[in-house]
Amino acid sequence: MKTHKFPEDFIWGVATSAQQIEGAYDEGGRGESIWDRFAAIPGRISDGSNANRACDHYHLWRGDVELMKWLGIGAYRFSISWPRILPHGSGKINEAGLDFYDSLVDALLKAGIKPFVTLYHWDLPQKLQDHGGWVSRDTAKAFIEYTAAVTDRLGDRVADWTTHNEPWCIANLSYEEGEHAPGHRDPAEALSAAHHVMLSHGWAVEEIRRRVPGSRAGIVLNLVPVEPASGSGKDHEAARWFDGKFNRWYLDPIFRGSYPEDAIRDRVARGHLANAELPFLKVGDLDIISVPIDFLGINYYSRVIMKAEQNSGAVEKKGAPSEELTDMGWEVYPEGLYKLLSRVSRDYDPKNIYITENGAAYSDGPDESGRIRDERRVEYFRGHIESVHRAVSDGIRLKGYFAWSLLDNFEWAHGYTKRFGLYWVDYDSLRRIPKDSAFYYREVIESNSV
Repeated sequence: MKTHKFPEDFIWGVATSAQQIEGAYDEGGRGESIWDRFAAIPGRISDGSNANRACDHYHLWRGDVELMKWLGIGAYRFSISWPRILPHGSGKINEAGLDFYDSLVDALLKAGIKPFVTLYHWDLPQKLQDHGGWVSRDTAKAFIEYTAAVTDRLGDRVADWTTHNEPWCIANLSYEEGEHAPGHRDPAEALSAAHHVMLSHGWAVEEIRRRVPGSRAGIVLNLVPVEPASGSGKDHEAARWFDGKFNRWYLDPIFRGSYPEDAIRDRVARGHLANAELPFLKVGDLDIISVPIDFLGINYYSRVIMKAEQNSGAVEKKGAPSEELTDMGWEVYPEGLYKLLSRVSRDYDPKNIYITENGAAYSDGPDESGRIRDERRVEYFRGHIESVHRAVSDGIRLKGYFAWSLLDNFEWAHGYTKRFGLYWVDYDSLRRIPKDSAFYYREVIESNSV
């Protein structure tokens, strides 16, 4: 079996988010988030659960740092809870919230683990949502106040900063499809929200650089390779449509300083916009959004295959048999990661790229001996890390890989029904047990190869 070595400076890490693991929703001065409110609405979370306790990382973080240390990771990507820092979204800073992350950063550095901080991973303070949330330009302004508070406290030790995790989810899943908090179903709201998220990103990059000299700032996008189901013109058109609304709507403003014209026409045709004049766009906004970034983070899980159905427009078509799907219903397709990296590198030429999330949900739990034999996840990681190596070998400026996720956790609208973790979590006792995939990933990191 051939061994693929990685560059000596390649970074191996794991990723989490505050809302999914911290718990302690009403401790330490934390304010209410939109997910706290959303989870309290019957029927919104599939298993009726909430993130009030989650993995209780807020109290168990010291042990979790030891788990990371055992894995041998070089970096930990985690998010800050905005309502833990500014309980009302703006105004008085909650110093106890900053103290928590201050201690976490110190422990990571002592363990030889580089902190990669994500400022926003979907837990908007409910007070801001009460005044419009991301549909309001004021929320973008509040994000800069929040950015200043966090960077002022942690910037002397943290050099790597991500503004937002997955703007598509923040805007489209939350304001158009209604699956995520706050659960709205208004395409016009989603477009406005997307723009304000991106605007706040540009402002935050400038704020980070002002307050943390020598820092590296970027953004994380969830991207998918989009393929037509056949060679027909209609299927190719369906693929173009989806790529425009999902990928290029976010890539183009960042790297080209414009929204894709064909995607604007698509939105007008569907009645989401009155005309091609974007009502939320102000003079100078695109210059702010396209401020140069130091890296692009890419979250990859699967591809999308598009087929144009007669009389109903473009719809997504799953392209794999059921035995090749994860518990999320997503096709296992490592080749898609290589294709995506090649396309992004060719079309947008980011300065640096990180795979900031990659992983799979499988339900495997402890057997009679207590061992968790999650062979499917091991093979998932093996295939995708091989695609990463192929991209690096091609000269793509890919600098690191973060597995999703360190722990089984609160998986948003799915509650606790989907398990992505390298560590299995007993949600009653909160005991963490390494899965076979954790041992596998540890070996990859130790040998710096796959």
